[in-house]
Amino acid sequence: MKKTLIATAAALTAALALTACGGKKDDPHTLTLAATPVPHAEILEQAKPLLKAEGYDLDIKVVQDYVIPNTALANDDVDANYSQHLPYMDTVIAEHKGDPKYDFVNAGAIHLEPIGIYSKKYKSLNDLPEGAKILMRNTVSDEGRTLAIFQQAGLIKLKPGIPVVSTRVADIIDNPKHLDFRPNIEASMLPTMYRNDEGDAVVINANFALGAGLDPVHDPIAIESPDNNPYVNIITVHRGHEHDPKIEALVKVLRSPEIQQFIRDKYKGAVIPVNN
Repeated sequence: MKKTLIATAAALTAALALTACGGKKDDPHTLTLAATPVPHAEILEQAKPLLKAEGYDLDIKVVQDYVIPNTALANDDVDANYSQHLPYMDTVIAEHKGDPKYDFVNAGAIHLEPIGIYSKKYKSLNDLPEGAKILMRNTVSDEGRTLAIFQQAGLIKLKPGIPVVSTRVADIIDNPKHLDFRPNIEASMLPTMYRNDEGDAVVINANFALGAGLDPVHDPIAIESPDNNPYVNIITVHRGHEHDPKIEALVKVLRSPEIQQFIRDKYKGAVIPVNN
């Protein structure tokens, strides 16, 4: 409870700070975005001069969690956000069903961050012992992608016919090692829990791994496949604004060869550019 209160207070403070400095939001020549630090804000910094050439200034509001970018967008403090994948956006919309402030849409997919499973005790998923504790992020949108990795390794079986984005721990129908999946950890805490050797395996999103100085390509004992992966990170806007000139200019720049090459060079496979 104490950790939850602290996290809520921090989020509120950051949201108020974001609102207070959002004065450029209504400038037609300025595009204001809420973004998480790594890799989103770093990519946006590289996009600034290219977007300037398209006639727009880019005002980046850097925030430290996944909640504030959507709160800021819902409150019209920013034009868009760049911090989440599509299944997470869909979860947020569902949580605020019927609220027009949360009528969000995907304005363009930009990159993929394959999620990884880390362990200080074991070299592979097959080495995990009976009853191993698997620490996971506390969002249902990432449960399926994590469980798919374990199913591909032959450690569990999931109910057939359920899309990966809808799969939950409750959908495990066979778990011979009685692995203990714990999807109740705030994402930013997972790198610290890994460093402290908590749990037997820790599932960490690539952006938090990068921010913590981990190597999301070589450090994990297992990584999800990028093929046909629905967890692409997107530019999120209010419905009806996806074709605004400045939003279309931003997506064009972020999908440009220059930015795609920056992503490849900077993140070396931990972040993968997409352009569809």
